[in-house]
Formats: sequence, structure tokens, C-alpha cells
Amino acid sequence: MLVKDIMMRDVVTVSPFATLRDALALMKQHDLKCLVVEQQDPHDAWGLITYTNILKTIVAENGDIDLINVYDVCAKPAIGVGESLDVRHVARLMTDSIVKRVLVLDDNRLVGLVTMDDIVGTVLDLIE
Repeated sequence: MLVKDIMMRDVVTVSPFATLRDALALMKQHDLKCLVVEQQDPHDAWGLITYTNILKTIVAENGDIDLINVYDVCAKPAIGVGESLDVRHVARLMTDSIVKRVLVLDDNRLVGLVTMDDIVGTVLDLIE
């Protein structure tokens, strides 16, 4: 099975200059646990921000949700894979790198997102 068979194609992005409040609002609006952080130019890396990044910043570190930008707390560069890669290799990459989400890129153009839940869901479907 290939990445393109299980990836999410409708990915919600956020500006790196958005506030954490803006990012949380987008996550709530779309019922998501992460957002892809947009590039600042075509040769820039993509990033990822999760609700865990945000909560850690505003709760554990007492950060201001309206003053801190997405860029300040996102993971950048995010790990990216091609859509023709076998899911087994992505699963190994994710477990070795201890990440739950990877971007799917085509020549540094965002085409999708794969999460550990997507992979586990696919495996469970195959077992049944």
C-alpha cells in the first residue's frame, strides 16, 4: 500500500505569523489536532504545529496566546515523504523519528498529510 492511498488530501494550513489563538481557532473549526505551517517562500520548509505544542507553550510555559506566533512554537522543518512511498517505510520513519505526522510533498509542494492514526486504521482494516 502506498502513501497516496491513505493520505489526507484536504490539509488545513496556517500562516507562520498567525497567533496561537488563531491556530487554536482553526483547529477547533476543522476539528483537527494539527495544522501545516505555510512556507514563507517557495524554497522554504513546511512546518507542523500541534495542539500539544500550543498547550505546552501557553500552560506549562505560561506563554501569551495572543502574543506568541505559530512560527515560535512549530516544528520546522517537518518531515516529508513522497506519495509513492510504501506505507511500511513511512511507519518505520515515524516510529524511528518519534513523530505522529508527516507531510506528503511533491517537489516541495504540499499534497497531503499522513498520521500514525491513518496507518493504524489501515492496518486494522486489512486485518478484519
